[in-house]
Amino acid sequence: MNYKFKVACVTAAIPAAFALAVAIQLSPRSAQAQGAEAAKNYPAKPIRIIVPFPPGGSNDILGRFIGQRLTERLGKQTVIDNRGGADGIIGTELATRASPDGYTLLVVSTSYSMNPAIHKLPYDPLKSLAPVSLIGTGPNLIAVTPGLPIKSIRELIALAKAKPGQLRYASSGIGGFNHFGGELFKSMAGIDMLHVPYKGGGPAMIDVMSGQVEVLLSTLIQALPHIRSGRLKPLGVGGSKRTQALPEVPTISEAGVPGYDGSIWWGILGPAGMPAAIVAKLNSEIGAILRDSETAKRLSAEAAEPMIAAPETFGKLIANDIAKWRKVAKEAGISAQ
Repeated sequence: MNYKFKVACVTAAIPAAFALAVAIQLSPRSAQAQGAEAAKNYPAKPIRIIVPFPPGGSNDILGRFIGQRLTERLGKQTVIDNRGGADGIIGTELATRASPDGYTLLVVSTSYSMNPAIHKLPYDPLKSLAPVSLIGTGPNLIAVTPGLPIKSIRELIALAKAKPGQLRYASSGIGGFNHFGGELFKSMAGIDMLHVPYKGGGPAMIDVMSGQVEVLLSTLIQALPHIRSGRLKPLGVGGSKRTQALPEVPTISEAGVPGYDGSIWWGILGPAGMPAAIVAKLNSEIGAILRDSETAKRLSAEAAEPMIAAPETFGKLIANDIAKWRKVAKEAGISAQ
């Protein structure tokens, strides 16, 4: 190679290498700066909140409430997008494929951490989505169709023992929170009831209210309006203590199944890769909503309590629950059909 040409090549390479080194050094800061700038202007357009269940369920109720309050605080419309099916998997997968820009969020509940125990998922529950904020917690519920001639958990257990396998209980789907709660109740009560899964809590309640199925496993927040209207007869709540929403209804533990505890949490996730500054902003805004005394009253009326936590804490809860429910599914023999 000609010496002059060789020198020219080396000389030309130095600025390029220097520029690459500078880019490498500045890229993390640049990304942080871009994220901070994006958060400053966020939101600049409507936010879509995916509810991976049909309308009427607890995820839908809380998702709409949080969405409405975010609209008021952020000044941009939130749009609820119900995408039910496969115990929340269809809507969840849709969220994993959305752009991680903060304009698509997902409402999840405890069933999100149960799905890995029985389903082969099209996404990684610990990596495909990022925790944003917890919303609240509340108990599950055992209720029956008004025409069933029983008034207590003990009477339900006696009837189930007299007719093994003949009583049917409806839930929001195979492997969901209410399915796990129902199987736990059966195991602890020593009874056999037939599980009838639905594509969401709303359709399950409709069939119990109409008498097509005798028993309902549901979240209390979802069933409460129909209990107050007399279309469902409550027998017991699954929390560790009675709820202010139905103080006359005993816990399932005190009503005949000592030690039974069925509690559910709800939260918000977003696609993995969302700018940290936007996640922090959303967590802060949702936290402010949950700290509002009016929110506490609203959730209490719906048999739920606010639950405030940092994204990292929420992420640890999900990871711990996934491990816990895998163990429960294995011991109870719960599997997808």
